[in-house]
Amino acid sequence: MTIEANDPAIAIVEKPASLRPVLEWIARRAEPVVIGLAAILIGLALFSLFILAVGKSPATLFQLMYTGGFGSWFSVQNSLSRAAPLLLTALCVALPARLGLVIIGGEGAVVLGGVAAAAMALPLAGTAPVFLTLILMAIAAMVVGGIWIGLAGFLRHYRGVNETISSLLLSYIAIALMNQFVEGVLRDPASLNKPSTRPLPAEYMLGNIPGMDVHWGLVIGILACMLSWIVIEATCYGFAARIAGGNVRAAQIQGLPVGRLIAGFTALAGSFAGLAGMIEVAAVQGSANASLAAGYGYTGILVAFLARHNPLAIIPVAILLGGIDASGGLIQRRMGLPDATVLVLQGTLFIVILFCETFYGRFKIFNPDLWKRSL
Repeated sequence: MTIEANDPAIAIVEKPASLRPVLEWIARRAEPVVIGLAAILIGLALFSLFILAVGKSPATLFQLMYTGGFGSWFSVQNSLSRAAPLLLTALCVALPARLGLVIIGGEGAVVLGGVAAAAMALPLAGTAPVFLTLILMAIAAMVVGGIWIGLAGFLRHYRGVNETISSLLLSYIAIALMNQFVEGVLRDPASLNKPSTRPLPAEYMLGNIPGMDVHWGLVIGILACMLSWIVIEATCYGFAARIAGGNVRAAQIQGLPVGRLIAGFTALAGSFAGLAGMIEVAAVQGSANASLAAGYGYTGILVAFLARHNPLAIIPVAILLGGIDASGGLIQRRMGLPDATVLVLQGTLFIVILFCETFYGRFKIFNPDLWKRSL
């Protein structure tokens, strides 16, 4: 008697699909979310102790923080405007971090990028088309910012200079150079109390997104984050950078151009920070002045670390930090606290986040390699 393979009377019992791959995928991606949220909650708890120590109510402060950052459409727009430069300065930290580098000098690239953009606009404003002028301003800012941060990467690879220290010291030099240019050869004679370059004509300013009181810098920042994610996750250069970041020696043995990767990624990171300076000039300030050194480069460090150097995660984190920054004025008026209270919160969060970095990979639930029972 023969049995046909396609006999419908024969029931074929298949083994149910394993749930393990799905659970592994969830576990690996849940770790940064859970630890990140825990770090934020711990930071807020410590900050609440500080607020209690100065005789104020933490509940009132957090309520005002929400109201000032996201409590109304006006507040949301203000938060989005403040988040725009943070998107770009966070990339200045996140991209080199994929190579194992800690760059904290984005502030220098921001101020020099703003000065370069203003210098480029001086001979063009009023004569060249608006779009061409803005494009050339952006190119000038990105080139200067890329060279400035790329210098830290060059020193790191070819001379063994610690990139964290060099990039930080370079930012102080950049601020001094900005002051020299703004108060010297680029100064507008009409700027008496606050030295600045000649202001851009109104038609040469970067406008707002239609229907919103938020400049186009927000869209530029989001597109930059998306482009950076594609470069890191979907190109051979990003793959090579991740390999070099994991083990430089192994990358060199495999023949990867580690030196060019370091110089290229730090230059790209600096170009984004320089672009943030251009946006501040063309969308907010209208000229290059001391207000360019507003601390966006330093806040971008916190954004990048909180986002675990993931360009896509930088977007919501930057908006959150932008909202916290936007609430500073309201906290000062309603509670009588200094505007720097927000900086204390940011510093507390940063310390806790760095501390919580030591917990990654230590919990069995988030490490499928330690699971014994096959699901």
